[in-house]
Amino acid sequence: MNILIAPDSFKGSLSAEQVANTIREALLEDWQHLSITTKPMADGGEGTIDAILAATKGKRIHLTTTGPLGEPISTSYALLHSDTAIVETAMHAGLDQVPNHLRNPYHTTSYGVGEAILDAINKGCKKVIVALGGSATNDGGLGMLRALGMEAFDKNGNALKGFGEDLLNLDRINLDTLDSRLSSIELQIACDVDNPLNGPNGASYVYGPQKGANSNQMEVLDKRLFHFAQLVENQLQQNFHRTPGAGAAGGLGFAFLILGGKLVPGAKLVADTIDLSSSVKKADLIFTGEGQSDFQTLYGKAPGYIASLGNDYQVPVVLLSGSLGEGTEKLRELFAGCFSIANRPMSLEQCLEDTIPLLKEQTKQIFSLIQTIK
Repeated sequence: MNILIAPDSFKGSLSAEQVANTIREALLEDWQHLSITTKPMADGGEGTIDAILAATKGKRIHLTTTGPLGEPISTSYALLHSDTAIVETAMHAGLDQVPNHLRNPYHTTSYGVGEAILDAINKGCKKVIVALGGSATNDGGLGMLRALGMEAFDKNGNALKGFGEDLLNLDRINLDTLDSRLSSIELQIACDVDNPLNGPNGASYVYGPQKGANSNQMEVLDKRLFHFAQLVENQLQQNFHRTPGAGAAGGLGFAFLILGGKLVPGAKLVADTIDLSSSVKKADLIFTGEGQSDFQTLYGKAPGYIASLGNDYQVPVVLLSGSLGEGTEKLRELFAGCFSIANRPMSLEQCLEDTIPLLKEQTKQIFSLIQTIK
């Protein structure tokens, strides 16, 4: 029997690779004859690089970039096949990199994302995949574009660095100074939201509060992002700010659109990168999982995408989750079965502490039932 194990991470507990290995170990402890393939997954947010590196023969490139608060940080990106880079926004301009008391979108920048892309280009990469999830910024990608060579000035001709507050003084830009090599780079952007750059459903109003924006800042940033878009679009004679996804990651989606980037659903992008479909075709059964499952699992999350892929090839998919929430009855339309690993009343702290033994036990219970039915 061929089994594919392709889970997302259990956030706050286990990485996708650890989840996959735990399920694999549980199965092989009692059923040594199984043929098992592990393909850790992600949906384009935090953990994307770890999942891709675990499923491929890529390598991690270590470097120093400008962090979200403007200070140097030690970080990394992934390199595949010597010509493809995977850059995770959360590792260069991540919300988790900013302490709660310092979260303020005026004081954060996406500059480090541009530095990572530039480093990849310098190493000969012809394709760059960017995971947008988990950003701390609301600068419209101004910082990233500055790192890639774009010039930005206030009304007095002073150069602007690329922080969120620089949008308030932005008067003139020059896109002609962008690194000329960008025109020959294939940019694929993992994006699972359809927000425009500005307006009631734009970056500032929808995602600003989680990044520390108060009501006044949301209003100001929304207006200044539109001003930034006007400067860009007047130069390029093309509209980008209304494009679904332009408001992703505080407007980084917009910045990538003007560079010619293609916005792609995150789970699909990761699945294509690790050639997941080839493993699905060969499988008799698929295990996937995530930390918490509810109706949103069907909308852009890795397990939902895997279930759809399994259905395409008529392979049953079992979902193992830290907990099952609202709307799980809808999950059964795609999954062969959905199971929480909690096997008794317990606190969240207990569940997090005992994730590995709980996951192992539930895996064995499920597979034992499957074997009995067969």
